This record gives sequence, structure tokens and C-alpha cells, in this order.
Amino acid sequence: MAYYDKADPATADYVAVATTDELPNGSRKLLEIDGRVLAVFNIAGTYYCIADVCSHDDGPVAEGELQDHEIECPRHGAHFDVRTGKVLSFPAIVDIPAYPVRVDGEQVLVGLPPAE
Repeated sequence: MAYYDKADPATADYVAVATTDELPNGSRKLLEIDGRVLAVFNIAGTYYCIADVCSHDDGPVAEGELQDHEIECPRHGAHFDVRTGKVLSFPAIVDIPAYPVRVDGEQVLVGLPPAE
């Protein structure tokens, strides 16, 4: 099941997903938390997190080619902004989730919606 939820940075539950050493500049990490498949990117020292789901067909997107802040779905070529999850090209027409990320010391933390 693909998650299309959003997390408010002010109320999100932050979860440690990596250390800064594990995510050097230009790298990405795929992981699953509470049924959400996520991808965390380090682009020029800033961290971003998106759901690993293409809104065109619910297939994985995070292993696609990354150019600046734009990722291309490897299946059908839709493009998304990893900073916001905003869809940038067809065949997708719906944004994907982007989650807040913060760094605390050496820990990279992703903010998820609070558990109900």
C-alpha cells in the first residue's frame, strides 16, 4: 500500500534513519518505516526525504536518475522535485509525499505524521 500522507514539521514524530557519515554528499538511502518506503537524499549537504512511490502507477521512484533536485521515475519517466515531492512532468499528475528532515548532531532524522 502506498502512503500519500504529509507530515507537518511542527508536529511530526522524528525518527533517526542514518548518520551523516552513512549519507555523504551525493548519496541516497532507501528504507522502510511503519509500512512507508522512503528515500533520503544528501544533495550538497542538505537532506531531503520522499516516499519511494511514483504517483503514476505506485511503482518505485527513488532509484531513478537524479539531476540537481529532480528525480526521474525509472519506469515511465515522470519527474519529481525531491525537495517538495511536486510532480514536474507527465505521465504523473499527482505530487508524492516529501517529509521534513533535520540533523541532530550526527543523526539524520525524518519527520513522519504522528501515530494516531
